[in-house]
Amino acid sequence: MESPGPDTSRYTAARSSVIDSFKGCSIMSGPRIPKEELRRKITMPLYLRLAIRDAILSNNVAFGDHHHPHPASGEAFHSPESPLVVFINSRSGGRHGPELKERLQDLMGEQQVFDLQFVKPHEFVKYGLGCLENLADLGDTFARDAREKLKVVVAGGDGTVGWVLGSLGELHKEGREPVPATAIIPLGTGNDLSRSFGWGGSFPFNWKSAIKSSLDRATTGPICRLDSWIVSILLPNGEVVDPPHSLKPVEECLLDQGLEIDGELPEKMTCYEGVFYNYFSIGMDAQVAYSFHNLRNEKPYLAQGPIANKLIYSGYGCTQGWFFTPCMSDPSLRGLNNIVRMYIKKVNSSEWEQISIPSSVRSLVALNLNNYASGRNPWGNLKPDYMEKRGFVEAHVDDGLLEIFGLKQGWHASFVMTELISAKHIAQAAVIRFEFRGGEWQESYMQMDGEPWKQPMDKDYSTFVEIKRVPFQSVMIHGE
Repeated sequence: MESPGPDTSRYTAARSSVIDSFKGCSIMSGPRIPKEELRRKITMPLYLRLAIRDAILSNNVAFGDHHHPHPASGEAFHSPESPLVVFINSRSGGRHGPELKERLQDLMGEQQVFDLQFVKPHEFVKYGLGCLENLADLGDTFARDAREKLKVVVAGGDGTVGWVLGSLGELHKEGREPVPATAIIPLGTGNDLSRSFGWGGSFPFNWKSAIKSSLDRATTGPICRLDSWIVSILLPNGEVVDPPHSLKPVEECLLDQGLEIDGELPEKMTCYEGVFYNYFSIGMDAQVAYSFHNLRNEKPYLAQGPIANKLIYSGYGCTQGWFFTPCMSDPSLRGLNNIVRMYIKKVNSSEWEQISIPSSVRSLVALNLNNYASGRNPWGNLKPDYMEKRGFVEAHVDDGLLEIFGLKQGWHASFVMTELISAKHIAQAAVIRFEFRGGEWQESYMQMDGEPWKQPMDKDYSTFVEIKRVPFQSVMIHGE
């Protein structure tokens, strides 16, 4: 049964999307922020900035110990109200990337701006924050205050934000709290994480003045939480084809023992794990994305802007059957229900439940955010009586639930993306397990947060994909 639609009219939803787009472009500027006042609020003392830099360059947290407050230097030492560091993907944002980097360095000092081409987030977490912690242990009150108050700004797309959040998540595992909260300057294409937390959907037109406003909001914005989800893949002896950066091979995957595996397992299995913040999907949408990513890697000159990218996506969608299923295809092979069995656990439940996948569904999406594919909301704003009938609850980014929906084919997906209709609602789940058996299919396609890969399948043995929530939440700053 399809959703009866959102509470408000389609026209209201479309109008809101337009308004959100203008807000995302930061056309309307806020109150003027004096440059020196902002710099005093966010900039750490020079000796701390140099200590962090040297610790990262030397891969040694103790290497910054020789930097000390030096009154003879003439610097007036103070503990900044809200010290910031910025991670920037200078290759994002088109020609604005390098200019934005220079602007940020001018506002807060070059040692607090980290270009991800040269300094990786995990290096900052291990050595940069480690340096502040080491100095604090030695009695440096400025270092202690900076470590406790520090916040992070990420200038990049969703992939860059996820990369930084994943590195900051290591602090939870190591007991090195507090974990710095994260704000966003959107430089990517979809920017769904940025949209979800009030930072807009695109790089602002008046960016030189808007950057000051963004940094100031990062110091004062309310703190909120974000769920993240770990994906474990267990497959018969073989390898994932072209795995994304977010998917890593591991020694073993521990599947939930509460759900028995039907059938035998081969003697040797291969395991991968990864984390996503926005969505995980299976099927035709991932196949189209995989083809596009391959083309972009092989012929980058063909994909140099949003319009060109969308035209290429549309072309692949047509040629690969997303819009027109080839007549020669066996109709029994068109739906994912022919190769996938899905089991879920609902919130606060220890019982597994098998969920039927409609035969018309050719893409399955497990969604964490309210924004998908550049700000769309395919789950929709559901009416209370419909949610009660289906056993759904209102979706939030920190509710410990994923919304699972299906897309039938390209035409259905197009209407869903324009919010004329809602997607095919399937379930809400706290834990998900997919079991794949190839049969006539030798491979399937999957993606996490826009990073696709080709998943081999075995005719005789099952491949398992299990999704469960990471036990700690990311700390975010809301921009509105």
